[in-house]
Amino acid sequence: MSPSKNLNLRAGLLSVLIFLVVLGIWYAATASSGAANSTAGMTPEQIEYAKMMGKDLGAGTKASGFPSLAEMGTTVWGHVSNPFYDNGPNDKGIAIQLAHSLGRVALGFGLACLVAIPLGFVIGMSPLLRRAFDPFIQVLKPISPLAWMPLALYTIKDSSISGIFVIFICSVWPMLVNTAFGVASVKREWLNVSATLQVNPLRKAFLVILPAAAPTILTGMRISMGIAWLVIVAAEMLVGGTGIGYFVWNEWNNLSLTNVIFAILVIGVVGMLLDLFFGQLQKVVTYVE
Repeated sequence: MSPSKNLNLRAGLLSVLIFLVVLGIWYAATASSGAANSTAGMTPEQIEYAKMMGKDLGAGTKASGFPSLAEMGTTVWGHVSNPFYDNGPNDKGIAIQLAHSLGRVALGFGLACLVAIPLGFVIGMSPLLRRAFDPFIQVLKPISPLAWMPLALYTIKDSSISGIFVIFICSVWPMLVNTAFGVASVKREWLNVSATLQVNPLRKAFLVILPAAAPTILTGMRISMGIAWLVIVAAEMLVGGTGIGYFVWNEWNNLSLTNVIFAILVIGVVGMLLDLFFGQLQKVVTYVE
């Protein structure tokens, strides 16, 4: 077995061990919580709200405290076994909620790509433009994407499109900066060779500059996607309607901690898969000099 495969195997076994330890701690921490009093620890308002939601507080199930592994298993299976149900505006399956969030992220991220990559390409090729645009980029880049939400809601007057706008704003800057940096960092020798061969500007851009800058551009896209996935959850909590962020907030209002934890796990897994996807794209465009 090669050293890299051996290292991957050991890392995988260690990850499994850490996961089992976490589950063991979770089980030990929740096993001591008794179910004798289903309303223990609940305020009168929570008890009344639970009754209004149709929950049976006398069924002997724990109604407060951190959920046990058994309760989480039941919740996870309920969502996984029927992810596409639609019982109204506030009761949709996890797959439908994820589809809305991923659709907003894809649209906002795609629009950011159409703006940031060509603009970054132009800025990177011109020292004059790079110096001229730098103050504006440095001022706008640190602004929290959610700070744009009130302005977006006021001007656009549509919560869903406002969410897409916020994703666009947060995705532009990492891609723009990394694209400009990657283009500006192309080796001067390669540009001199293309000039010697009298390569026209368009061919030079696509055959010399773009392949050389592609790894840096993909890095910016990878960072932007990570930020976009973070921001869409918070944005959906603010604007409501649909999406995984709204699902988290709605389940918290319903006092369903198991659903909140399940949604958090789903957000983490989807974020990891998106990052892995862009990581594989980086490997495709990365070259050995």
